[in-house]
Amino acid sequence: MPAPGFDLDGYRKRWQTEIDASLEQMLAHLAADRGCPSALLAAMRYSLLSGGKRLRPLIVLAATRACGGQEQAALGAGCALEMIHAYSLIHDDLPAMDDDDFRRGQPTCHRAHGEAMAILAGDGLLTHAFELLSHSVPEAVAARALSLLARAAGPAGMVGGQADDVAENQQMPSLAEVEFNHQRKTAALFAAAVALGGLIGGAGRDQAAALDDYGQAFGLAYQITDDLLAYQGDAETLGRPTGSDEIQDRKTHPRVAGLARSRQRTLSLVEDAILALRPFSEKADALIALAKLLASRV
Repeated sequence: MPAPGFDLDGYRKRWQTEIDASLEQMLAHLAADRGCPSALLAAMRYSLLSGGKRLRPLIVLAATRACGGQEQAALGAGCALEMIHAYSLIHDDLPAMDDDDFRRGQPTCHRAHGEAMAILAGDGLLTHAFELLSHSVPEAVAARALSLLARAAGPAGMVGGQADDVAENQQMPSLAEVEFNHQRKTAALFAAAVALGGLIGGAGRDQAAALDDYGQAFGLAYQITDDLLAYQGDAETLGRPTGSDEIQDRKTHPRVAGLARSRQRTLSLVEDAILALRPFSEKADALIALAKLLASRV
């Protein structure tokens, strides 16, 4: 349930529209650059504008709001994060990774544009995200913003978690090992989202620490929820196949802890995320509402 008195649906619809318009504008600038091949741009556009909840950029904006800043100022940073998310999905779907044929109800990028172009589209989105971010945040915090996003997306963050996810390991990991993987594979980008929003909103030290706690808890809860839905969700509703984790022997939270414990862990993490926002005023209402929405999915 959303926070009392806060219109989460209205907030999401408004800013999703703004985010999509900003992504379109970014692609238009690329189209005007003679150096960007049209086939590459088409593959990037295909995945970047294929729908999605725009949750990560929304969290960037909501964190800026929580710190007393204006969401409009965080749009560029939010779009940069969405581009990195889109690149990760393109590469996740490849035959060497999850080998999925559908994403968000349509053929995956490599099915629609070929495997080589899909790889390059992911590369293009990843690298262009950093150019966009460098132009989108105040100069005083640009180096910090670029550094924290690079770490979150890199070998000690998302890529490292993905590498462990696909590594062949016959032993069932401990629950702590599964959660450590999730913290890198998924939670790192959510922590980066609130950190970027905090930088743009002028967060103080205590606020920045609270936002990090929120992002880590939210991100881990999100991944567990995603794993739960992959086990018992409807493929048509989700827009992608279900059951692939089990087929490919992925060591997910529900497989290690069981469905009931995973649900309870999600709810506990959502509570932790909300409690982390105590240093903020009512302006943290969007972050609270997004966490409560996550809890409602399990």
